Amino acid sequence: MLSMTAKELFRFFQNHLICESLTLEEVEKLMAYLQERDFTKDEVIFDIGEVGDALGFVMNGRVQFIGPDKDNVAVGTQGEGSLIGEMSFFDRKPRDLRMKACGKEGVTILMLTRPMYDRLKVEEPFIAVNILENTIVSLDNLVRHMGEDISALGHYMHGFGRQ
Repeated sequence: MLSMTAKELFRFFQNHLICESLTLEEVEKLMAYLQERDFTKDEVIFDIGEVGDALGFVMNGRVQFIGPDKDNVAVGTQGEGSLIGEMSFFDRKPRDLRMKACGKEGVTILMLTRPMYDRLKVEEPFIAVNILENTIVSLDNLVRHMGEDISALGHYMHGFGRQ
């Protein structure tokens, strides 16, 4: 059971441009497929090497992405309104990064497990397609930001930042 009402989740989706084409009635149907999970600060949400069996909507707090090196270097964060875990969930390949809750309050995530997504595809195909479209947008944003970061690094290495 989720701690929020369908109206609250609907407003959250509208405010964060997640699944914003779903109606209130469709959001109410989607709620039956989701699990709410709370993670405390530094708790691992998804780990390196795991094959994704769930994806998540970050409802509050921040998720930190930790690289695979032994120094546990943070390589990025995602906050409220973000979709996480979608890459391994859909390509079924092991995760390259560890995702953990950061910030003193931890993080709340609505999880959609693979079995629930498989049911959703059959029982509510419009909702499933909407989630898939949001995944594409999420991955597109990731690639665009990665391109900007690589460009900035190249400018630094070959431009004015190099000493």
